Amino acid sequence: MGKTILVVDDSASVRQQVKLALSQAGFEVLEAGDGQAGFEQITGNAGIAAVVCDVNMPRMNGIEMVEKVAGSPRKGVPS
Repeated sequence: MGKTILVVDDSASVRQQVKLALSQAGFEVLEAGDGQAGFEQITGNAGIAAVVCDVNMPRMNGIEMVEKVAGSPRKGVPS
């Protein structure tokens, strides 16, 4: 299996379309329905190679998620 990509979007249909395209290209795909769930997946999983993220989402938007990730260590990743 290829590298893991996290898709963060509050629209289930958008996540499904992006997941299908990435899976067909050989990537393993994880999903999150908002920025908070995306942040939790990123900080808890050192195997995520890239993130495809919406900006306008509930609980935590995409920009807030990126800013929070930039200030947080990832498990299993040396600092």
